[in-house]
Amino acid sequence: MKLSEKFCVFLFFLLFTSTTHATGIGSLKSFMENARTVRADFAQTVLDKSRHIVQTASGAMQFERPGKFRWIYEKPYEQLIVGDGERIWFYDHDLAQVTVRKLDAAIGSSPAALLAGNNDIEKNFHLLEIGLQGNIEWVEATPKTRESTFERVLLGFTLEGILRVMELHDNFGQVTVFEFSGVEQNRKLPPELFKFSPPAGVDVISE
Repeated sequence: MKLSEKFCVFLFFLLFTSTTHATGIGSLKSFMENARTVRADFAQTVLDKSRHIVQTASGAMQFERPGKFRWIYEKPYEQLIVGDGERIWFYDHDLAQVTVRKLDAAIGSSPAALLAGNNDIEKNFHLLEIGLQGNIEWVEATPKTRESTFERVLLGFTLEGILRVMELHDNFGQVTVFEFSGVEQNRKLPPELFKFSPPAGVDVISE
């Protein structure tokens, strides 16, 4: 499974919101309550345990709660990830291959579960206020279950309460950093964005 699949399955609910809270935890909780749809560009950097860059990528994402999203990798490889509310579709254009998974099985106790549309954040995650670093308020979310792929997630908010950065720290020492720009929040999105039919001639793998 490509790194884009591994990490994006946990990120389809990553959005932005403006809040009046001055703390990371307050901004996170307000985000959970207020962000219904989002369109944003992203830049992704994957670091190994020595903090050397091993992969970079960029693209765009769109989201609508609950469970619907469209995540497009434009560089360096073309990939499309679509969540229709029940399943997640991974389409690799170069490989002419589609992988499909059940939504619930793919999410688990993950960063997506942290941001997936209900306000009971602390049911599955321990939240820790890290504080202000530069002009970013940081909050740490640690999964309560040992079955999670990630050992912790860091979320960075601006002083205005806008989520700008997400860091995923996995169990192998790798860190995936997402930086977001060009945010459009709570605009009506066409339903067709969150539907997917495999193109003719591609291999379809169900997991």
